[in-house]
Amino acid sequence: MSSHDICLLLGATGVGKTLLMKRLQNILRPAECFDLEQNQKLSLVGTNLTDLKLKKKKMTLRELGGCMGPIWPSYFKDCSSVIFIVDSSNIAQVSSSCIQLLSVLSAQPLHSASVLILFNKSDMPCTMSLIEIKSLFRMDDIIASATQPITILEVSARTGHGLQEVLSWLESILVK
Repeated sequence: MSSHDICLLLGATGVGKTLLMKRLQNILRPAECFDLEQNQKLSLVGTNLTDLKLKKKKMTLRELGGCMGPIWPSYFKDCSSVIFIVDSSNIAQVSSSCIQLLSVLSAQPLHSASVLILFNKSDMPCTMSLIEIKSLFRMDDIIASATQPITILEVSARTGHGLQEVLSWLESILVK
């Protein structure tokens, strides 16, 4: 498998990576029924691989558990894109997520990787607005100093809001 087919799914523990992955699979293979609620409360320890059959070709999503943060860099050389997920309803986690994101963006093997930042849980009542969270994250500064092309989306893995845009982004980076 070439490195151009692997997208890393990163983010702190509990941000919704596993549910997002299952929802994306569900959109692409609606005939197969997934129990989306069953794993919702379990945090992934380790990695999780999922193949997504997109229009043009197949892409493998490799989810890395949030508790594996210290060894994420060992997976960087094998991927061409990164989806970084932030729980926009967990204000306490925002600063640590920002630090994690900065270390991902500054990693040499990801120097030219396409990056999608997802602010998840937009359906929650206590979620900050996109403007508030971008300000807290200092997104404008991050984008200005990053070497990678960065896209930002607001999503809800639980309701499915924004997931079609995630698939569109995956399609667009496969064309490159």
